Amino acid sequence: MLDLFAGSGALGVEALSRGAESAVFVERSAPVLAILRENLEGLDLTDSTRTFGGLARAALPRFRSAGERFDLVFLDPPYDGDELEATLTALVRAEVLEPGATLLAEAPRRTPPGEISGLERSEEWEYGETTVVRYISGPVASDAPEGRRSVR
Repeated sequence: MLDLFAGSGALGVEALSRGAESAVFVERSAPVLAILRENLEGLDLTDSTRTFGGLARAALPRFRSAGERFDLVFLDPPYDGDELEATLTALVRAEVLEPGATLLAEAPRRTPPGEISGLERSEEWEYGETTVVRYISGPVASDAPEGRRSVR
């Protein structure tokens, strides 16, 4: 599983406690990344996890180059930016999602993420001022012209 905008790592740690084999965490804030790493060490999870510092979208080419693919992705970016839709689009373009992967995206209720090419918006929940949207990835059609890939 991939936990982008990981913060303390709570979502990824929860996934591990429910059976995920491994988790990759990406967090841009150096102080928060240090806390995340301390949390993983304290929970004895360093063998099944990896952490990366930096912007979420900047990490995706590294995963693609390594041939890594994910079947579960959490995205909980800061609410004061426009990172969510751009990162969802980048995930599809980077081809790091398994077909049928689940993506859970958290956003402010007033500005939920929209439709994303390559992802099916399947469910949405509202909790106070927060919206959580579940997307499902589709397989990338390799016979489409470059720059015009479609989901089947």
